[in-house]
Amino acid sequence: MALTRAEIIDRFKAAPVTQLDGLVQVYGDCPADMRRDFQLPVASFASGICRKLYAAENKKQLKFADPGIIIRIGDVRTNLTDVIARPATRDGGVKFTRIYLPSPSGADLVKFRHEVVRAFYRAVDGVDLDDDSVTKKLRESDPVTRVEDIQSEVAAWRERGEYAAGKTDEDYLKMLRGVHLPGVATKPDVTTFASRLFLYPEFYAAPFCGKYAACSFRDAIALARKDPTIRFAAYQKIQPLMLFGSGHGEKMNAAVEAYAKFLAELAVLKRTDEELAKLLDDADEKLKGVLEE
Repeated sequence: MALTRAEIIDRFKAAPVTQLDGLVQVYGDCPADMRRDFQLPVASFASGICRKLYAAENKKQLKFADPGIIIRIGDVRTNLTDVIARPATRDGGVKFTRIYLPSPSGADLVKFRHEVVRAFYRAVDGVDLDDDSVTKKLRESDPVTRVEDIQSEVAAWRERGEYAAGKTDEDYLKMLRGVHLPGVATKPDVTTFASRLFLYPEFYAAPFCGKYAACSFRDAIALARKDPTIRFAAYQKIQPLMLFGSGHGEKMNAAVEAYAKFLAELAVLKRTDEELAKLLDDADEKLKGVLEE
């Protein structure tokens, strides 16, 4: 239906919503009620994506005299999923992108999110990303998916000996030690921590009790009375275990502290085997409960 002259003037005069130091600008080519419902939410959605990208890249926010991402919302009220992106270049070679959402209520959010990421890198870095690179940047900007990708990469290295381009064993060891999602313990975090609950001799040529290249914490309770080097190994294990296991939330911290308490008591060896076993049982139960809701 053709617009009236008054409607055309109303849309022409409607001010855009500008956010993130001028990077994102949203126009409403639609009636006033649709502008009220969608203009600010669309701007906030796009700006939120860009803030995450800035943070993931450790970049300082840039100021834009002219917007790098221009979004126009249409007046279609049905669930039309179209997201139309048009890259452009201003005089002087400055890149920007126009994105059109004919139906702001029905737009494909996955497609829209990807086009905002692509537009961000055109405006901020002046580069054009392919689809795979856009997906990678998007996942890196989200703490949860970033950790999933890191853990998947580490698992490929540990289980299949696969290396990402340019990475070495030392890089993967650093990734193992890192706290990638502060305050949260994922299943790989707990599994990796559990794999470290062993004691090892200070020197490979000097095994525990003359024959053990390693021993579990539980076996160490009895063996520590036969070989004092096990007590020393327990003492040495406390600090690295706490450094490696801390930072993954209250439940994980409680489990780490329980193991540290057990190791400290094992090192001084003033408690009975039954008392030490009870301390270890408590630590094991706390670790099992880390992933429980």
